[in-house]
Amino acid sequence: MGLKHSHPQLFPGDIVEYRRNKYFSHFAVFYGEKDGVPYVAHLTCRDSDAKLPLFGRALRSEVKLDPLELLGKRYKVNNMLDDSFPARDFHGVVKPAIDELMGREVTFDILFHNSEHQATLLRYGVKKSQQIERIYEHIMPAWKKLFKEKKL
Repeated sequence: MGLKHSHPQLFPGDIVEYRRNKYFSHFAVFYGEKDGVPYVAHLTCRDSDAKLPLFGRALRSEVKLDPLELLGKRYKVNNMLDDSFPARDFHGVVKPAIDELMGREVTFDILFHNSEHQATLLRYGVKKSQQIERIYEHIMPAWKKLFKEKKL
């Protein structure tokens, strides 16, 4: 389901991807409906006006529940690791984990704990970020060369 099909059918525990630009997306986990409004759980900065500090870290972050379309009108289901890992039971594992995380301070780190890491950790019990892995594929050869030349 691509972004042009802006309203795919969602099931609790599905990973929802909101494309932000050519390189990055924001990820959430579909939580279900409350009073007829669909909600997602996602990792976000606590302060709405906070900018991502140098080195891609934000110490004041949390997992929040927000209405699905508050994060964007265009989204898609992206259960990207279903072929590699089983999805965990939503009502027995994922929902209680989300409820426990609500309101607790979490460190956001673009490389090691971003919204995609959080979403895959909730759905599969495994922290993975394919968008960061793609970036590593490009920067690792350059770093390797610098290490060999003892410039890094």
